[in-house]
Amino acid sequence: MGVFIECAETQTSVTMKAWRLYMADFKEDIDRLESSEETEQVDVEKTGEEETVPETEQVDMEADEEITPETEERLEELEQQRSVTNNAAERHMRKRDELNKQTREWVAKRDELNAQVRNYIDEAGKHREERDSLNLNVQQEKELRDECNKLVSKLSDELHEMRKDRPQTDKNQPSLRQLKNEFSNLEIKQQTDVLKKKEEEALVKRLKELDDQIREIEKSSEQNEDLRDKSNALRDAKIQAETHHRLVSEYADKAQAEHDAMIQFYEKADAVRKEADEAQAKFVESKKAADEEHRLFIEESKSFHETDRDVYNIKSKQRAARKKKSDADTKKAANELFARFKEGKVLDTEDLMILQKSGYL
Repeated sequence: MGVFIECAETQTSVTMKAWRLYMADFKEDIDRLESSEETEQVDVEKTGEEETVPETEQVDMEADEEITPETEERLEELEQQRSVTNNAAERHMRKRDELNKQTREWVAKRDELNAQVRNYIDEAGKHREERDSLNLNVQQEKELRDECNKLVSKLSDELHEMRKDRPQTDKNQPSLRQLKNEFSNLEIKQQTDVLKKKEEEALVKRLKELDDQIREIEKSSEQNEDLRDKSNALRDAKIQAETHHRLVSEYADKAQAEHDAMIQFYEKADAVRKEADEAQAKFVESKKAADEEHRLFIEESKSFHETDRDVYNIKSKQRAARKKKSDADTKKAANELFARFKEGKVLDTEDLMILQKSGYL
């Protein structure tokens, strides 16, 4: 739809006010059009980290920046370089994340092994405490056994003196100790030597004679109350000494078993500790490698942002150059249209928008 506007000196200001009201209906569309022309989306490739949009450098809008083949070639080189650095940054980022995952796994493995080492050491400590307790029992039983053995020796000497002082019916008759020694020797001979039949019969006969003599003497001795009491005390002391000696052996065996168990747990702890040390070494190795990959990632990211800023600056200057050229073209067209407008010629809506944008209306 066209609009005819007369251009005469007698035209009142009311006509211009009506024209401005008419053009206000297009203001929102004009502003949106200007905004869309002046704004261009800049793609920034992600590198896995939060990226900061490059700071916009002040662009001299009045500079005459032409879009030359050299500029386009330089822009293409920068965009290729940006792509390369972005890919390198992503590659280092993936490698870093992979190494960090391995680092966490080695840490978990190391902690698990160290916990196992502590458990083994705790178990070894329990066996050590039990061993020490049993060794204390061994020492106590040894002392009691030694006391009983001293008592046995004392009672044996006293009993021997009492029997020695007793009158003998026959001075040539051997003592009870001699008879028992002879009896013991003959028993050993019977058990160990190969004897002829007659020799064995004679030996058995002699053993019976000795046994009868021993029994007779002991029977006679026991008739004496003092000898009998002394003999009973000696027998009780021997029983106690044997009991304590048996307990010494039992406690010693148990203490040795606890000691062996303690050693086994310490050996297990040493073996697992070695594995934990190896896991720690792997952790340190992975951590160093991850830190190196992160350093390279930061370098490539920095290079990417620097290149991206250069790309942005070139594109900004190109946009400024295009806008300057567009403004010049628009200004030229507006001058022509305004000349037609003053001549009173018919203008369409698009022509009026150009005039409005150029500031003529």
